[in-house]
Amino acid sequence: MRTVHILAVGLNHRTAPVEIREKFAVGADQLPAALQQLKQTTSILECVIVSTCNRTEIYAVVDRLHVCGHILRAYMSEWFGVPSRDFAPYLYIYEDDQAVRHLFRVACGLDSMVIGETQILGQVRDAFLRAQQEKTTGILFNTLFRQAVTLAKRAHSETAVGESAVSVSYAAVELVRRAFGQFADKRVVIVGAGKMGELTAKHLHAGGASRMMVVNRTPEKAKELADLFCGTAHGFDELPELLREADIVISSTGSRAFVLTREQVEQALEGRRSRPLFLIDIAVPRDIDPDAANVPGVYLYDIDDLEHVVENNMAQRQREALKIERMIREELREFERWYKTLSVRPVIRALQEKAARIHEETMESLFHKLPNLEEREQKIIRKLTKSIVHQLLHDPILRIKELAAEENGDEVLDTAVALFALEDEVSGHRESEEGRRETGAEWPAGALRAGGAEPERLLARL
Repeated sequence: MRTVHILAVGLNHRTAPVEIREKFAVGADQLPAALQQLKQTTSILECVIVSTCNRTEIYAVVDRLHVCGHILRAYMSEWFGVPSRDFAPYLYIYEDDQAVRHLFRVACGLDSMVIGETQILGQVRDAFLRAQQEKTTGILFNTLFRQAVTLAKRAHSETAVGESAVSVSYAAVELVRRAFGQFADKRVVIVGAGKMGELTAKHLHAGGASRMMVVNRTPEKAKELADLFCGTAHGFDELPELLREADIVISSTGSRAFVLTREQVEQALEGRRSRPLFLIDIAVPRDIDPDAANVPGVYLYDIDDLEHVVENNMAQRQREALKIERMIREELREFERWYKTLSVRPVIRALQEKAARIHEETMESLFHKLPNLEEREQKIIRKLTKSIVHQLLHDPILRIKELAAEENGDEVLDTAVALFALEDEVSGHRESEEGRRETGAEWPAGALRAGGAEPERLLARL
């Protein structure tokens, strides 16, 4: 039986600047095709893709670790159309328990630009659900990602890591607040009516903004968001005119081209009588042409600039993060124990079936030698002897399960197989489970190797 491994490969706000990250953004409409192509890639047995404004990560179960780096790099190069030499220096890779720990930290918000933010939890959950819909997950990832989501929910409910609520959208609002002091008399244009736009509008409204204009390609969505915060809805064709009146523009769309060019910004500033224009671009890929920052009177910030805005809340969040790290260590041990139970299944099943077979053969022999037994007597004998077999097996099976979860679990299983002479039976069950795995029905009782190399060393494989 082949050994399998869990990998996490990606780039994020710590390893790659926004001009690199934006090349690897996967839109919701692209995700199904990306998952299917990844699943069909050699050695990829299960996969989930998490793509946010701050990260793009591939989680995969693979059966050939020594070539996985090259395989995944080739996939990324082909799918995103970027030569591998352009992004390989920004990649990180985690293996087995380190990959599991990384996923737990990501889901809990500990790997985010803003520690403890909750938006990533929903993004991880949605990524997992989409992978399930596309049938690119199996028993390993179905269990692992559910555990990650549950852990993240518990982390936020049992700690104060999210009490001083900050996110990228909140950071954008705080950045503007530092410039203007208050929003009561400022005209705010929100470009994009998605989740990020809604969060931004929420923070602005809470901060006192009363003159919000929502711009979106779909007028209905713009009106829906604007109505929530007593704003006005507008189409993209109105954006140039709105720019002339705006004090603050916060943009977060899913566009792959610039929503605002330098030329549009220059035209908007004509006749503004030296009123500054603050542009906050929290989209990936970027919505606003970076060259707009060179227009006099324009102050442009992109998502990488926001990291400095939230530093004041980090001390408290770091203390709470330590509590979550302890929770993560517990969950890692729990996942490892669960995984090791997969190796027990063929052994337990083989032992039970062998016992049942011996019992049935013995009953047939007994009834053959005692042909005058009535049917009721045969049933009583069969029931009582079966009970004896079950009672005899109960404690050994329980002990095998308990000991298999220990550090030397593989040795325990090998001993149990040899002690009960189960070699042929176990081999048959493992081959059967291997076949079900190949068809995507079920995972085998494989061996997830504990430990894992350091990320720095693993980068060499890429």
